[in-house]
Amino acid sequence: MADYAVVTMSAAARHCGRHGPHEARISAQQLAEETGLPAPTVQKLVSKLSAAGLLKAVRGAGGGLKLARPAAAITLADIVEAVEGPIALTPCSDNGRHDCTLEHACAVRPHWPEVDAALRDALAGFSLIQLSRPLVQPVNP
Repeated sequence: MADYAVVTMSAAARHCGRHGPHEARISAQQLAEETGLPAPTVQKLVSKLSAAGLLKAVRGAGGGLKLARPAAAITLADIVEAVEGPIALTPCSDNGRHDCTLEHACAVRPHWPEVDAALRDALAGFSLIQLSRPLVQPVNP
């Protein structure tokens, strides 16, 4: 679902990037049509992204969905965590989980939190504004 959430938020950013009195809004149905995702999937994502404070529903005339904060202030890590929870490569990174058969003999387990932090930092380095812009490919002569 994280990849679908990124696609959905990127589409929202392309439509809702303007700020001011005429700020653009988009509906969940429009997001589904633009992204090609099923409407129920987009509705589920909108719910999670709204609960995480990334999208905001505006009611009334001219209502719809808008970014809850500027696209430059929303990172790839924010989006992934909104739908998947804390970024962790392994279940044992969560200190409350003890369901790995290798847990007692695993020499790598103490290192997972550091690896997870590095992964989160890497994802936090990509803003939604970067992800919503077309990638400019260099022209080869």
